[in-house]
Amino acid sequence: MNFLFRSKISFLVVLFSCMTITCVNAQKVTAPSFTMVQNGGSNAVIVTAVNAGKDELLAANELSEYVFKISGARIPISTQKNTKSSVIYIGSACPNYASLAKNEYAIASSKNELQITGATPYQTLETVYVLLEEFLGCQFLSPTVEKIPTTKNISIAASYAYTPAVLTRTVHSKLFYDNPSFAAKRRVTTEGFPKFVPEARVHTFNKFLPEKNFFEHHPTFYALVKNKRQPTQLCLSNDTVYQIIKDSVAAFFSRRPTATVLSVSQDDNTQYCTCDKCAAIDAFEGSPSGTMITLVNRIAKDFPNKTIATLAYQYTRKAPLHIKPEKNVLVTLCSIECDRSAPIAEKCKDFESDLKAWGAIGATIQIWDYTTQFTNFLAPFPNLETLQPNINLFVDNNANWIFEQHSHNPSEFFELRSWLLSKFLWNPKANYNVLLNEFAKNYYGIASPYIVKYLNDLHTAIKETPKFYLFLYGDPAQGFESWLSEQKLKQYNALFDTASQVTAGNAPLQARVNEARIGLDFATLEFYRLNKSGFPLSDVQNINKRIDRFTSATTAQGIKIINEMGLPLTDYLQGYQKLVANSKEVNLAKNAKVNLAIKPVKYAKEDPQALTDGAFGGWSFYANWLGFLDDMKATIDLGAVTNFSEVSVSFLQVTNHVVFFPTAVIFEASEDGINYSPIQTVDNVFPLAKTSKVNDIQVFATASKSQKARFIRVTGKNMKSPPYWHHAAGTGAWIFADEIVVK
Repeated sequence: MNFLFRSKISFLVVLFSCMTITCVNAQKVTAPSFTMVQNGGSNAVIVTAVNAGKDELLAANELSEYVFKISGARIPISTQKNTKSSVIYIGSACPNYASLAKNEYAIASSKNELQITGATPYQTLETVYVLLEEFLGCQFLSPTVEKIPTTKNISIAASYAYTPAVLTRTVHSKLFYDNPSFAAKRRVTTEGFPKFVPEARVHTFNKFLPEKNFFEHHPTFYALVKNKRQPTQLCLSNDTVYQIIKDSVAAFFSRRPTATVLSVSQDDNTQYCTCDKCAAIDAFEGSPSGTMITLVNRIAKDFPNKTIATLAYQYTRKAPLHIKPEKNVLVTLCSIECDRSAPIAEKCKDFESDLKAWGAIGATIQIWDYTTQFTNFLAPFPNLETLQPNINLFVDNNANWIFEQHSHNPSEFFELRSWLLSKFLWNPKANYNVLLNEFAKNYYGIASPYIVKYLNDLHTAIKETPKFYLFLYGDPAQGFESWLSEQKLKQYNALFDTASQVTAGNAPLQARVNEARIGLDFATLEFYRLNKSGFPLSDVQNINKRIDRFTSATTAQGIKIINEMGLPLTDYLQGYQKLVANSKEVNLAKNAKVNLAIKPVKYAKEDPQALTDGAFGGWSFYANWLGFLDDMKATIDLGAVTNFSEVSVSFLQVTNHVVFFPTAVIFEASEDGINYSPIQTVDNVFPLAKTSKVNDIQVFATASKSQKARFIRVTGKNMKSPPYWHHAAGTGAWIFADEIVVK
């Protein structure tokens, strides 16, 4: 028997009946049919090589086990062919195993033989799952949810040969990293950076030259930023820096001899070196990637048998004009800036141009793509329809190594997103709507029409707002006047109410519906912060009901953090309960007129009244917070001389976005608006340090003391600039303030 391996792929159609599973080619099928099971019995034997390793043995066992689940027939495994039996060859036992091309997957049938193999033992295991999924109709939806058809007859007519366009397929999801078996079923990697030195995967400059070891005595090793040396990045034209990196790379590879890839890449900030030598190289190359590729090429030449990866990310994303990466340089091109409301080719033309430019200079490209909202893992993020066209864009431009950065931790539609991404990485031409309905039907059962409609309505709504920028670091509050408006939220919630009703009595399906609702519940809770008539904070009964459902679903999902900054879910829930409690208290400053001595720069429409409007800011700076690059000086007018005992104001901290608590808050009072007397100066009790919480809220409040005033002035002191060790050293610092409360 000869394999029909040379075509890239033979497309398959699976025909089901209550008695027989038969697989045929959608085109003309020349392969004879192989009978695997007939009338619940089988005379077949699964044959492995005598020296088969663990992956091929697992492949044989998995095939036998799933055929038993499907048909009740147990096919034995042997290293020898029985002349009275039909034979299923696995991997290297296949007679024509040596004819496989690199990275090829193949299944071929004749009357008495079926050959199942991949170019490597592990790919043979994956090919067994291809057979089970694409031929026999098994559905591998999550590590714990599978749909296995049942029949007493299985026949296969197969002439299948496939070399995936994407050779290294990674979905950054715990579903795959923590469940290697599920990763094999979905044909994705079991780790984020296969083949890499684990300690040197990305953002490695600080690993080669730690600031604490070198900066004090060797500041010229580091970036010159605004005429001042800062330990934000390295000076890439410094020969000593090159030598230290070279020695470090050698040491890393020595400690990890089986690793073949190491990253020499910028740290996660944009404060790069502008010394005369670096600036001259970058000017000649038309991009800061000039100094980066110059350095990385030097390192790559020192390690010709290894791959040196680097980033084309933010300031280095644009390709250099003249220098070309060495053949053993892997350029990791990152799409972090792109609007996710539409495909990259439509709304991120600059990235598309950069992708083509790197290809034009012969770079070996790895794509680092992004598929979740890092500031709000649980929020609705209607980008599902963009996944397939984006992967096709990458493939069409010769990227065969794709890393899809999902949330890693459980998040909004975690199972669906992980499954969809694995499907598109395996077959970029797969149809989104077909896959969506396939997953929903098998995972959500009778509730699937309502969940599919919710997702379709969500995507339609954002398309109806074409200027909306769906950002990886955005917030659901940005959509509260469009695709997440009060009216839309009520419509979406009605769909889920129905989904919940139809699954009543079916605990597993009801749990999956509630897990699918996590994103909508999160967005609705955030909308309640606005304290509008449709969703008032006084609606405690419905808020508590939603929080209870949200808490139950997130607990079942194992969700412990809600954003990239590591904010614990428990902190979020405790903060929300405080919000509801505080909303019941009388605030003498509510709706009081606010005068700002210094204009805000960001968010809440830069409206001073955001400080007294009764809407409370959450853990992201987009909603209700006013942002200042200077001190905040706010004066509120209570309208008349009023007795009060306490004044407070909240400030937000998001250290990776250069948002810090004020160093102190000064409270003053006046009866005439001219002469002010101090109430109290409240210092920051959590001064910024390397160990500070990345995401936090602090209430600055005066001690309780009876007094009276008409005007209250609140001054938040900005630290002006981050400390030298912060990644944004040399830039301005933000403070974000919200509700001023007077009791």
